[in-house]
Amino acid sequence: MNILVCVKQVPGSNNVEVDPVTGVLKRNGIQSKINPYDLYGIETALTLAEKYGGSVESITMGPPQAKAVIEETVCMGAKCGTVLTDRKFAGADVLATAYTLSQGIKKCGEYDLIICGKQTTDGDTAQVGAEVAEYLGLPNLSNVLSIDDFKDGKLYVTASLDDKVVKMSVALPCLISVDGDINTPRLPSYKIKKGLKEDAVKFLTFADFDDQNADHYGLTGSATQVERIFPPEKNEQKFNVVGDAESQSEELFGLLKSKKLI
Repeated sequence: MNILVCVKQVPGSNNVEVDPVTGVLKRNGIQSKINPYDLYGIETALTLAEKYGGSVESITMGPPQAKAVIEETVCMGAKCGTVLTDRKFAGADVLATAYTLSQGIKKCGEYDLIICGKQTTDGDTAQVGAEVAEYLGLPNLSNVLSIDDFKDGKLYVTASLDDKVVKMSVALPCLISVDGDINTPRLPSYKIKKGLKEDAVKFLTFADFDDQNADHYGLTGSATQVERIFPPEKNEQKFNVVGDAESQSEELFGLLKSKKLI
């Protein structure tokens, strides 16, 4: 079973500035990490490869420094990975991101299973996985809670819908998006990290893609654009309630009632 996992480098802090012109996050100079949901995807892939045989690769779209998240997946057990990077990809919405990923996946090879995390912590749209599947012409299952079995070329899974949990099966090749309850990701291997080779990560740019229409990528290829993003206002007002338990409870009750919280 050849498995590909889509991962993303996201800000490692909530204190991130937004470009007032483009409406996208300013990622330069901030600490980054691998998207937490993608760790569950990597662990799912590695577990399947160990149980049923096969190999695991990873892919990401981002600036050259996104190489770090690919290296992390290799240190966890992936064979290798690919970074899709080009200025033409910058500012992509979910649709343009999914299209770019699909173009990159086509150049990387053929896979029996593609795994995505449920969503990313910097966008929270939970749309890219399904859109990649649509561009690749693959069946897609989202919110997968567990992989129950694999036999006769089919995956048997448990997945969460809005109001119920269901059992489903899907024939390979396919794409699934996994939820955070599916497993506990393993830690990267320090031994692998120390012996990491340069060829563990390869780079693809716009020039490597079959579709050479630049209007299909980045901001120009995006069907939507952010009108405005702003951080929530911080309310640092504090109230100290002192006294014995009875007087504290009465004062707290009055405070909550005056603010119409009860």
